[in-house]
Amino acid sequence: MKSHLRVHYFQHIAGEGFGSCYDFLKAHHAKITATEFFALPVDLPLELEALPRIDEVDLLIIMGGTMSVNDEANYPWLRLEKRWLRRYLAAGKPAIGLCLGGQLIANALGAAVSRNPDQELGWMDVGRASHIPEQCFQIPEQLNILQWHSETFEIPKGAIRLAENKVCLNQMYQIGRNVLGFQFHPEMTPHALALLIEGEEEMAVFNGRYVQPIAELKRSLKSKFEQGNRLLNQAIDYVVSA
Repeated sequence: MKSHLRVHYFQHIAGEGFGSCYDFLKAHHAKITATEFFALPVDLPLELEALPRIDEVDLLIIMGGTMSVNDEANYPWLRLEKRWLRRYLAAGKPAIGLCLGGQLIANALGAAVSRNPDQELGWMDVGRASHIPEQCFQIPEQLNILQWHSETFEIPKGAIRLAENKVCLNQMYQIGRNVLGFQFHPEMTPHALALLIEGEEEMAVFNGRYVQPIAELKRSLKSKFEQGNRLLNQAIDYVVSA
């Protein structure tokens, strides 16, 4: 893992934070900055200059959010974010997208994001996709990982599917050697989950066979988060070592 990286993250909802990888990055003396899209004024024209210069970012991490990537009418900064993302990715820079972040990378590159037949919320099994080339990022054969989504991304052109499950086929993808998109939440910590659960009004829009009761989520053991947190640290190391 390289030290003194300039890490920038995109945050879409208040109170979300940076997730489990903060301590990992700080241990390697990373300089961490953020763009808080939720805090940008909605009634003022937004320009690319509102975002960091691409050559000032060594690693981009795109966090989740409650909005759809398609909801540009209500969140006009989504257009700005996608424009910047296309330039950043065209420069061959390392990026990791988490849930909405994975959807945003896919959508910025022309892949569709749409409603999944079933919603996923809670601890779900995800398996490694078959026929992954050896040079790709290798994930465990089976993960039990936190999910929190209604929509799903198509795999971008030229990308490789790395993970899948029976509920949502596209769970993770890789583009080149430097971009990884996740549908699930490897960054989740007990504290971050508690903050999400506090917004219980959002929970009301989730229902179905793959939605875990909130009472069960609140009892999640700390050990449940460890596998995903390790996976994210390994993913960061992988993309910045390209």
